[in-house]
Amino acid sequence: MIAVTFALPAESSGFLRLLQNRSKRRNNGITTIAGKINNHLVEIFHTGVGEKVCRQRMARFLQDRQLDCLISAGFAGALDDQLRVGDLLLARNFLTADLSGTLDSLANLPIHFANLLTVPSMIDSSEERSRIARTTGAVAVDMETEFIARSCAEHGVPLLSLRVISDTPRQPLPAPASVLFDLGEQRTNFGRLAFYVAKNPPAIWRLISFARQIGRARERLSNAIIALVRELRT
Repeated sequence: MIAVTFALPAESSGFLRLLQNRSKRRNNGITTIAGKINNHLVEIFHTGVGEKVCRQRMARFLQDRQLDCLISAGFAGALDDQLRVGDLLLARNFLTADLSGTLDSLANLPIHFANLLTVPSMIDSSEERSRIARTTGAVAVDMETEFIARSCAEHGVPLLSLRVISDTPRQPLPAPASVLFDLGEQRTNFGRLAFYVAKNPPAIWRLISFARQIGRARERLSNAIIALVRELRT
């Protein structure tokens, strides 16, 4: 079986639509969605955003499970403008799965093989992005893969992390990170968002544009995961 993790349903919705014979499962207090891609059995799991919830959920998810491979998928923010919104990143520093012959299926896609960094919060400023890029050598950031990788290492599960770029210094987040997502509640606080838009009316157009670019990025990620799963040696 191949597991594919996403932080939130907003990231996985496009992939789920492409999954055949979908069914829900519940085990160890967590809910997953199983289905098929060709002859591969795939299980989808949402880790939540950030270290605390991700570590807790991964521990329960991997307990008593036999997996051939785990794909950590979702959105990532680029640290410079060499990557564009919709580009794919295969995280070199987290790769432990055997990809021999697999990448041919992604040859026609804008995919980059480089380092990904896991950070504790979304990054608002371009200055902070530049500083992190200089000091770490990473090209993009997410908030989960490091903790997923630790869990996979503990359980001997081969891992690859495939991310799609959702924002860049040139195309930043449409509002402050604290407005877009409440880490404690693990969701957007729509009252807070509405208050922000009321005080900053031009933000509505930024939010609409961001939603569109996220939709296109999610579709590209979903198709790339399908291609990867079809080619993986399990």
